[in-house]
Amino acid sequence: MAKIINELSFTKELIKIPSVTPIDAGAIDLVTKRLKSLGFKCTILNFKDKNTPPIKNLYARLGTSSPNFCFAGHTDVVPTGNAKSWDAGPFSGIVKNGKIYGRGASDMKGGIACFIAAVSEFIKDQKKFKGSISFIITGDEEGVAINGTKKVVNYLKKKKEKIDFCIVGEPSNRKVLGQMMKIGRRGSITTHLTLSGIQGHVAYPHEACNPSTPLIKILDKLKSTKLDNGTNNFQPSNLEITKIGTDSHADNVIPATSSATFNIRFNNKHNHSSLKKKISTIVQTIAKKYKCKPIVKFSETGTAFITKPGETVRMMSQVIKKITNKKPVLSTSGGTSDARFIKDIAPCVEFGLVGNTMHKINECVSVNDLKKLKKIYYKVLETYFK
Repeated sequence: MAKIINELSFTKELIKIPSVTPIDAGAIDLVTKRLKSLGFKCTILNFKDKNTPPIKNLYARLGTSSPNFCFAGHTDVVPTGNAKSWDAGPFSGIVKNGKIYGRGASDMKGGIACFIAAVSEFIKDQKKFKGSISFIITGDEEGVAINGTKKVVNYLKKKKEKIDFCIVGEPSNRKVLGQMMKIGRRGSITTHLTLSGIQGHVAYPHEACNPSTPLIKILDKLKSTKLDNGTNNFQPSNLEITKIGTDSHADNVIPATSSATFNIRFNNKHNHSSLKKKISTIVQTIAKKYKCKPIVKFSETGTAFITKPGETVRMMSQVIKKITNKKPVLSTSGGTSDARFIKDIAPCVEFGLVGNTMHKINECVSVNDLKKLKKIYYKVLETYFK
């Protein structure tokens, strides 16, 4: 008989593994070992690409029939920052005052522990459920996300592996468990802009061409241009300037180049192509006026998407409300997640722990929240397979 997995104990085990992206450090192997003990068929997927580190991923499935209900998550975590600033070691998994501390506690080793614990109880109680349960676990969510879920999804497409619904266990709640369920995400595009002019002495500007002038004009134009007013499901698209600089290291030298980086988080009124066109038009027009040569490079990290609330989303909302006494807001806020890849093969939502300490010193989650989240996942499975 498969052993019941305890969510708190498993969270501790996972936290103690220093799987700072892209280093796996044995995290995927531990998850695989636990799932195999529950009877899952596990497929390790190693992917690599040029100029990126190789990544170990896992696809696991129990059962062969439909429907296939999937849980998705990542074992990699962000760097700890100054380890001496933590009250206890960042990989200690210490429990104190009703909370478990450590890097990944909320983002998202706690979530992984909860859905595997829930599954272990469910298959003990429902030995003959009709359908399949699967897991997509990556070690590349916090990094460049090239050799992780994106390639796992492509692998599943080629294998014609059908997933009927997926919960991504990201920490979707900001303050309290049950507050929010993510039914979509905004898209993201980053622009790296460099303008080339002519270096010179600040006292003789007519003999030079200062690229900082058109750069300021371009950024002002982009920042003051209203992209949209938002939609019923999305907030207005927003541009934020993240870096500005020149190649000059002296106070009396006009630089030869000026550069800036900015990011747009956009809703479903836009796509990468439309935004590239808008940005390029503004850049080219102003750069030409000031006789500076622009170099524009774009980095795309996901398109806007939404999972229209249907029967399963409504069922999840009811389960969450019953266990937490809170009706979750259906939201598209926040950054990007691996849901941006999974949505290509299955409807998906994000629901997990409270994330107000994720990526911070002393990252932690409530032990009580771990118990409640496991109950939510269990009840969702029980209701779904009825």
